[in-house]
Amino acid sequence: MAATVPQSTGAEWFGHPRGLSTLFFTELWERFSYYGMRALLVLFMTELAVRGGLGMTDTTATAIYGLYTFSVYAVALPGGWIADRLMGQRNAVLYGGIVIAAGHFALAVPTLPAFYLGLALIVIGTGLLKPNISAIVADLYPEGGARRDAGFSIYYMGINIGAFGGPVICGYLGEGIDWHLGFGAAGVGMLLGVAQYVWGWRHLGDAGRLHGREAAGRAQALRALWIGTAVLAGLALLLLALQAAGLLALSIVGVARAAGVIITVLVILYFAYVFLLGGLDQEERRRVAVIPVLFVAAAVFWSGFEQAGSSMNLFAERLTDRNVLGWEAPASWLQSVNPLFIVLLAPLFGSLWLALGARNPSIPVKFALGLAQLGVGFLVLAWGSTYAAAGGGVSPMWLVVTYFFHTTGELCLSPVGLSSITKLSPKRLVGQMMGIWFMASALGSLLAGLVAGLIESLPLPQLFGTVGLIAVGAGLLLGVLSGPVRRLAAGVD
Repeated sequence: MAATVPQSTGAEWFGHPRGLSTLFFTELWERFSYYGMRALLVLFMTELAVRGGLGMTDTTATAIYGLYTFSVYAVALPGGWIADRLMGQRNAVLYGGIVIAAGHFALAVPTLPAFYLGLALIVIGTGLLKPNISAIVADLYPEGGARRDAGFSIYYMGINIGAFGGPVICGYLGEGIDWHLGFGAAGVGMLLGVAQYVWGWRHLGDAGRLHGREAAGRAQALRALWIGTAVLAGLALLLLALQAAGLLALSIVGVARAAGVIITVLVILYFAYVFLLGGLDQEERRRVAVIPVLFVAAAVFWSGFEQAGSSMNLFAERLTDRNVLGWEAPASWLQSVNPLFIVLLAPLFGSLWLALGARNPSIPVKFALGLAQLGVGFLVLAWGSTYAAAGGGVSPMWLVVTYFFHTTGELCLSPVGLSSITKLSPKRLVGQMMGIWFMASALGSLLAGLVAGLIESLPLPQLFGTVGLIAVGAGLLLGVLSGPVRRLAAGVD
């Protein structure tokens, strides 16, 4: 919650509050660590144990990847709640960064318990840092308006610069020297982010602090946190006890599928509650009715897009010719293509929407375009994989072109989705609806891991082709429905 006093300390950074530079570099290093580690994760899990990996099957490794990426998005909800009621966004970012670094360093320890501990710590730390650092950026601009939008654009560039650098450095160290050295480098990156965050703390003014009204309910919130934690721990222990007694058969894939079903049911129940008991007037009801449509479209999009770190990463490692003058480039380097395209294309897309003016496509049309371009990217990769199936490695350009279409699809859907949810939601429900929006990313990421696991049982042209056709079909369907959906949105563009 923004304070009612100016947040700037007086100093400026490229015409913006000096605190923006602190948050810019903190998020840059956090994304460096996240994407650097993500680029290695599936490759490490599927590598043979004699070569330093975990020797998992593709199905198990991609299911773990899906659960991990799902959890990273899902814990943003409790992470935001903890910051709002217990410690403030500023402390949540600090503690989150420290926990993330500890997670990466745990991954640098070559034991299986340390591996799972590291993943859990990164999930918890990201839940504290990711949603709250964005809230602090907003706090720096209590006046709102175009200046805040420009500040977020600069901040978004920091995200993608970090996402570009992480796979390059961590990928080289992990694949070329030692997996655990790559994970350790991600931890060093996060520590650099924490260090400069602490150093730049003084530039944040009052932004992100826990204010009087929130602090008043701290004891009650702390009690609720302990109760919730105890309930979750009790359920986990019960499941483990049932499995140990032979009364329950748990598997990674089974857990991933169950999580997908549970989240889907909870989202459906939430929307039913809002429509039936949410006290919506007629106009609010029409606008909120658009959000489930966008939710489904976003979940479908992310279920394809998030295969970048799983099936597409395995394709890069096993089936691309990365030989450069006798030296083989790390497969994980191809994970840097998407953020590079984002840095290059995001300003162009922003200018394009402004230049179109009254001809600017509606929200559902932009979503349809995003899905269609995702699908085209997968159809390109399906085409390329037919040559790989014939034997030998194919050019990495098949993946580069695929990532190009995925990036243009992302720029049509992701920033538009964030903006549209705030416009379509009643003001009293904006926070909840933003949480639901992030659950679309979580569900899509989980599905991406499960779909990628089919790489063991389906020929690649069939796997990538099916994903591509589903995405294109979803885009065409949404395009056909764009008229009625736009009318429901009641003038929101």
